[in-house]
Amino acid sequence: MNIYVSNLSFNITDADLRQTFETYGAVTSAKIVMDKMTQRSRGFGFVEMFSTEEANSAINQLNGSTLDSRTINVNEAKPREERSPRTFSSNRW
Repeated sequence: MNIYVSNLSFNITDADLRQTFETYGAVTSAKIVMDKMTQRSRGFGFVEMFSTEEANSAINQLNGSTLDSRTINVNEAKPREERSPRTFSSNRW
């Protein structure tokens, strides 16, 4: 199950996120989303857990909890929506 975690401190690393969720079960992956330009955390990430039961337990226990002095939001990740490619008009002004 894929889990979305938001309102993360910019100090949290992939390893910190993994360690937090490993308390509730086997973590397949943990990834903080980074800004392409600045290479800083964007304040959210994704955790993938092998077991749905363990993932649901982690969501229930961690949603609204404090991690590095921030109250985090933890939910089941929704599938990514397809977006049409951006088009830029040469007639901007």
